Amino acid sequence: MKKDIHPNYHTVTVKMTDGTEFQTRTTWGKEGDTLTLDIDPTVHPAWTGGSSRLMDQGGRVSRFKKKYEGLGF
Repeated sequence: MKKDIHPNYHTVTVKMTDGTEFQTRTTWGKEGDTLTLDIDPTVHPAWTGGSSRLMDQGGRVSRFKKKYEGLGF
């Protein structure tokens, strides 16, 4: 294995959206840094069952439904 070509692998603290923290090893940041997550498995719909509603930004969903409302779907 060549020397000095691999990134530094060190310990960082990961802070979840609910405030809980855990330590993990990574190449991200520097030793002792804190990675604060905006989205994590405790709040993301992919892990929580997708109970959140689809956001209709700019009326896209309603425009689509209106455009195709007479096709008998």
